Amino acid sequence: MKTSKFTESQIIKSLREHEGGRSAQDICRELGISSPTFYQWKRKYGGMEARDLRRLKDLEHENSRLKQLLADTILDKEILKDVIEKKGWGPTSGGSSSR
Repeated sequence: MKTSKFTESQIIKSLREHEGGRSAQDICRELGISSPTFYQWKRKYGGMEARDLRRLKDLEHENSRLKQLLADTILDKEILKDVIEKKGWGPTSGGSSSR
């Protein structure tokens, strides 16, 4: 995905200007962006404050970290399953256990 040449803070500032009465067309012209880009920003960042943005970034970071932990855990599980199968340590196929 292409990275934006604008920071989230700049985007929020532009959206606040629009909320303050400035036309979207003027903002787009000044920033050199298209109207669809502006409205995508509005959909994603509309109504956000700086603290909300920080919270969003923290949650995205945590989500990424948790996804990586899950992937690592799944990989570890598969490795352990392979080792158990190769060593013959799996559950016996017989119906009863001897205790």
